[in-house]
Amino acid sequence: MKINYGLISADSHAAFERNDFTRRMSASKWGDRIPQVVEVEEKGCRVDRWSVYGVAADNSVCNCPAVMGEPFPTYPKRWDEVPRTAYEPRERLKALDTDGVDAEVLFPNPPGGTFFEFRDAEFELAVVRAYNDTLSEWARASDRYLPVAILPYLSDPQTIAREIERAEAGGHRGVNVLGQMPKSLPHLTDPYWYPVWGVCQELGVPIHFHGSAGLRAGASVRKWDGYTPRQAHSASTATSAVTPAQIIPQLIFSGVTERFPRLKCVFAEAGIGGLNYVLAACDHEWECRHLWTEGIATRPSEAIRRQMYVNFWFEAEGIKLRHDIGIDNIMWESDFPHVASYYPRSWKEVERVLKGVPREDRRKLLYENALRVYRIEATVPEKND
Repeated sequence: MKINYGLISADSHAAFERNDFTRRMSASKWGDRIPQVVEVEEKGCRVDRWSVYGVAADNSVCNCPAVMGEPFPTYPKRWDEVPRTAYEPRERLKALDTDGVDAEVLFPNPPGGTFFEFRDAEFELAVVRAYNDTLSEWARASDRYLPVAILPYLSDPQTIAREIERAEAGGHRGVNVLGQMPKSLPHLTDPYWYPVWGVCQELGVPIHFHGSAGLRAGASVRKWDGYTPRQAHSASTATSAVTPAQIIPQLIFSGVTERFPRLKCVFAEAGIGGLNYVLAACDHEWECRHLWTEGIATRPSEAIRRQMYVNFWFEAEGIKLRHDIGIDNIMWESDFPHVASYYPRSWKEVERVLKGVPREDRRKLLYENALRVYRIEATVPEKND
């Protein structure tokens, strides 16, 4: 990869073409259970929706307001309204160039990143493989795409580990993980999952907790019938700041970070302030409870700076704490093409947030940390050096 702009997004979202799953899954075996775009009626209008397992979703056919134009935010109601920039890899490169972004880590978009809800392990595995194969095609289209694989949770851990190996061989640079595992499955930190963390450590692929990471804590507080749709979205997503503070203590105090000291964990779309809090809180608990006597030999702040990473895109105040958090543990994200994206003026916001930050720190935050976390070989022109 060549660094032309000096900016890598550690959190963007790949959209899917309507036939990505139908052309990869057996129609004779799965029929209308295959994820596909269908027409439904909504409030007296005909609209398109993704259907999975024969059930039509109630959200937009593509989450791509950043490329829909004015009025903002607008979401497509019919498939033919979806810009090719959202789902066609080569067209999307034009958007990256317009925004001055060198590369992007790709997280899920409709029809989604989990398929365990239907309690059909064989179906889930088939869909996950189709999903991961689609994103492998993005990686082959350009080394500027860094896809993150999804997991077949209902399969046994050894099968999950093999899927991670297959996805990594296909160009995936990480794995997206839930902070709250599906009902009936063991807790995130249970030894049941050790084969999964082991293969991620061995391959050097980070595990990712995106947004709320599926945590339902406080869900009733976030949901209120009196919110407008825009208010509801804001009231829900703004709470993702607490995600690292809910998950990191589990990984540390269960001994997962002791057992897997090279396992990298990225918290995407959750901001950076939460990491500063959890550093202090975990050290406080470790000291007060003498947890080194219970097998947690490493001071939590040391484990966090060794293994945990967070992303920023608007937190100017958080950037002031960058050295307390760890200058090597922070990456920039765009959230393209979602509503929080600043596309096509990302650099304007970067300059606002990083005002007064020295060049050496800027390089780390904007692309050098990402190059290291995702094991990217890159050439850097002198202007970005």
